[in-house]
Amino acid sequence: MSDDSLIIYEEDITQIEALISKMLKGAEAKCALLVDKDGHLITRQGFTHSLDTTALAALLAGSFASTKEIARLVGEPEFSVLFHQGRKDHIHMSLVGDRSILVVIFDDRTTIGMVRLYAKETSIGLSKIFEKIGAKSSSGARKSAVEGDFAERASEKLDDIFQD
Repeated sequence: MSDDSLIIYEEDITQIEALISKMLKGAEAKCALLVDKDGHLITRQGFTHSLDTTALAALLAGSFASTKEIARLVGEPEFSVLFHQGRKDHIHMSLVGDRSILVVIFDDRTTIGMVRLYAKETSIGLSKIFEKIGAKSSSGARKSAVEGDFAERASEKLDDIFQD
């Protein structure tokens, strides 16, 4: 795909959510978000009802973008993990491949070490899923029936218009 975007289907989201759910249970975290680097929310798991996840996703992606520039200024290509510590809640962010950011929000019921361990394991699993999605998308294997049907009908309509 020329714009380097991915189409994520329901079965992919199901796999992604299963990995994130497993991470939340293992790390005993409150919630997690998967955000693309443009700030769009891909999915969320856990206790997110009190959060404005759309705004949070955009701000977290912006935080990663500004940190990338800081990394460049100090001679690093990129910082792949960020951690924000609050009084009650903490945020752990890590890059997943080169497309998305895994965000884990947790409190003092767990430790940063546990969150890092499970987030790293989850990031590896998510990267594999994204690689499969990318391979299927670039090979054209995921063209949906709706797309094909629409293109066929549109072509037929154009033929009808120009044959008159």
